Amino acid sequence: MKKLNLFVALTVLLSVFFVACEQEEETTVIQEVSSEVLAALESAGFDVTDQPPIKFEESYIVEGDILLTYKQIFNLAKTEGVSVNSKQYSTNNLVATNGGRNITVFVSSRFNTATVAGVDLAIQRYNDENLEITFQRVNSSGNADISITRLNFFLEFFGVLGSAGFPTASGDPFNAISLNGRLSNLGFDTGGIATIVSHEMGHCIGFRHTDYFDRSISCGDATDNEGDGGVGANLIPGTPSGATLSDASWMLACSDGSDRPFNTDDQTALDFLY
Repeated sequence: MKKLNLFVALTVLLSVFFVACEQEEETTVIQEVSSEVLAALESAGFDVTDQPPIKFEESYIVEGDILLTYKQIFNLAKTEGVSVNSKQYSTNNLVATNGGRNITVFVSSRFNTATVAGVDLAIQRYNDENLEITFQRVNSSGNADISITRLNFFLEFFGVLGSAGFPTASGDPFNAISLNGRLSNLGFDTGGIATIVSHEMGHCIGFRHTDYFDRSISCGDATDNEGDGGVGANLIPGTPSGATLSDASWMLACSDGSDRPFNTDDQTALDFLY
């Protein structure tokens, strides 16, 4: 997820960029995105012009907050005939619950108390829905189902608020969320941070962006369809047609910094899947 009109678009112009992170005291390499990767993403329906992907370590941040590996990108299917007549969408892979599943979440010690409070509120919001999945914060990363770690300094500087991937084919949630460690400094209160965290958790359990078919609804600028992306964009029955900014779904592609707790349609979608 990212805020409006940030400068992620500049990153595609970089070849190799070295940034010293003060807190980690190490050098990070941000690499150029190859033409074949750009072509594969574009073929799958992702926007690579207005929302250029960012190559970071062994993965790519696509459309602002979707984390994909090189292998996943080249397994993407070309988008054809994607339906856009429902407000909420899920991926093909979902988390297997077997009637009830507790998902443990570890939060790195590199986050301030405001961010940890936001994580706790995000967990509470999911648990308050009485779903077949629950979340629990744990103190060790060893056995955690999802680890929340801090974004690289470079990505924070260029406005990325967070990133996560989608569930595995074996029915497990995506195991990592990279989160901007300066959210409180950027003006996000506890509710705003909880919205960012619950949004990335939503990706981990299989939710696509509410406005994936037209990101301009929450991000502004020109119409931008993320497409199927090779992971599925399946309409969730019981949710209304279209998507609007006023509905303030927690899975809108871009954040305006506000608090977006689950609305009625979000709750319908959560209840249908879990």
